[in-house]
Amino acid sequence: MVTDPQALADLEARLARTADAGMTHLQALAWYEGALAEVRQLWPDFDADWLEDLESDFAIARAVNGLPPA
Repeated sequence: MVTDPQALADLEARLARTADAGMTHLQALAWYEGALAEVRQLWPDFDADWLEDLESDFAIARAVNGLPPA
């Protein structure tokens, strides 16, 4: 169990900086494809409604840019 959120954040940041440091482009692509396959096994419909997920972003962008709501 993680008891120190800052320690976890530091660990994640360190791993993010060093995890792919020695990878070639093809190795990184293979890692990404493997991670994506793993996510699809754990959550089969995780990307099924990705456009729906963007609707709120689109609404904000329209408002910021002075466009009509739809």
